[in-house]
Amino acid sequence: MGQDYAAAVERAENALLPAFDSWRSRGLTDMVSPAVVPGSFDWLASVFRRHQKWKEIDHKTQRLYEQGLSLFANHRLKDGTRAGSKQISDFTKGFVDAVYAKLLVVEDKNVDGNVVKRERRRFANAAMVACRRAWFVGQRAEEKKVPAVNPFSRMGLKARAPGRAVRETPTATWDELLAFRAAAVDRGYRSVATASLLTWEWLQREEHVFGAFEIEHYRPKERPNSVKIVHPKNGEEAWWPLFDDAGEALFPELMAELDEIKKITVSGLVFRRDHAHRRSRTPLPWITEKKDLRYLRDVVKEIIRAARLREELSFTSFRHGGFTEGADSDLTDAELRAAGRHRSSRQLPTYAKRTRKQLISGTKKRRDERTKAAGLSE
Repeated sequence: MGQDYAAAVERAENALLPAFDSWRSRGLTDMVSPAVVPGSFDWLASVFRRHQKWKEIDHKTQRLYEQGLSLFANHRLKDGTRAGSKQISDFTKGFVDAVYAKLLVVEDKNVDGNVVKRERRRFANAAMVACRRAWFVGQRAEEKKVPAVNPFSRMGLKARAPGRAVRETPTATWDELLAFRAAAVDRGYRSVATASLLTWEWLQREEHVFGAFEIEHYRPKERPNSVKIVHPKNGEEAWWPLFDDAGEALFPELMAELDEIKKITVSGLVFRRDHAHRRSRTPLPWITEKKDLRYLRDVVKEIIRAARLREELSFTSFRHGGFTEGADSDLTDAELRAAGRHRSSRQLPTYAKRTRKQLISGTKKRRDERTKAAGLSE
């Protein structure tokens, strides 16, 4: 259940950001109030953005919160005013539920020009989560002005509509990873080929692989037998061993490719675009300055189609494949948490210390399972 929930959250985040960015580019999510009135929801949102807690949130989540707050605040009420202009002292649970019900359904026109209604549950849920967090932070910062009862709390938000089947996470197999890597190399995307193996082996999210993994994290002079793993989402970081106690490489294929990259990369991000760009003499990172990965995802889809793999696969599917391989290899909860940097088994009955022994043991189990599977398929 823990892995399914974490996967659902990740899918929601990846689905929300491009759409919200599109809305923002058309001016549909910007705060339009000319002046923030003290005590209003707009004011509460501004308190949240100025608070230290906001600074501690990773960039991706900040964007989700910003867009969710705007979605709620810019909702037009029956009297023609914005929800963001209303005084939070007047907010009730019933009022919040009513706005949520409106945000949950949106009207569009189909190709024939007819008005059709569709549900946008992920967008509405994301907005409520952002508002709930803003209220809690605002209450601690301005406890005399922000009511103690949070009307956005305990709303019983559902990840899917009643009766709707659970969406299974698109999970790649080892053979699909090999096919993807071969197609990537064939099309000149060696960096993506190596990155896909990295996310499988080290269970890293794509925003870490392409936005946080720097060359100095891999086998620095002071720690030549280790790699620094950072998770921007939860702030977790640790040094992973690259060799076991006998000196045998734990990730020989991946290390060989990363060693080649390290020979020609002095500093900065490990993974950069394989083709020159007209605006830069040096290869650009796959991730943009705005922390956007849409171009990368388009390239990944191109490679998936070239490899004739399932259309529903994505770069994230290789990370899920690595987790599945770990479960099939009978890794313990502690070993899975050590690898995925999850604090509890709900995300992947208590906190566990991530030890070097757990990481080495888990890696060897996965490689043994992989070798056994390969032997059976021959």
